[in-house]
Amino acid sequence: MSWGTWELIWSFVRRALTLNLALAVANLPLLFALAVVSEPLSYPLFFLLLTVSIGPSVAAAFGYLHGDLSFVAAYRRFFRAALLRWTLVVTLTGVLIADIVALHDRTLGAYLVPLFAVLSVLVLSAGVVSLALLPLRPGLRFWAGLLTSAYAAVRRWWLTALTLLALTAAAVAVNQAPILGLATLPGCALILAWANSAASLREPEEA
Repeated sequence: MSWGTWELIWSFVRRALTLNLALAVANLPLLFALAVVSEPLSYPLFFLLLTVSIGPSVAAAFGYLHGDLSFVAAYRRFFRAALLRWTLVVTLTGVLIADIVALHDRTLGAYLVPLFAVLSVLVLSAGVVSLALLPLRPGLRFWAGLLTSAYAAVRRWWLTALTLLALTAAAVAVNQAPILGLATLPGCALILAWANSAASLREPEEA
């Protein structure tokens, strides 16, 4: 392989490892709780609150991958906006999942559960894309950003599906094998999520 190829590979590995370490530090309370509690699903509200920290760290990762800022600088710059957006995402997702659990054994659930499941996926997808908007379009207002994110997530749904699949696989791996998972997958998954989100937000004539 040429020197340029090796340089490209090393750049990818360096960024992935940097993100793995930064994400672990930024989400230390959540990781500690996952390590201590054997059955996290038994305490849904507690862990739902802890997942709020994921938003600012993902926004910081996107800012770092955008190339203008370090992870720490991006975390400081986007913290408040990312926290607000991700708190809304976590709240809406929590409500939808609670509705799914409450209705899945009822007659009405046959009609509403599929709808709520689709809405949950849309909320999470739009949430990830909205975090990518922070470094890409920092001047965009809150509600305009959410509408833009939802539209982009639906318009290029195949990229959205790939992003959610990668992030879900990384989350499952970290939950099952924290040390190995944190050392390998989160950074790679976020690099893919950043590329897909940026592509989703690109105008058709720019694609």
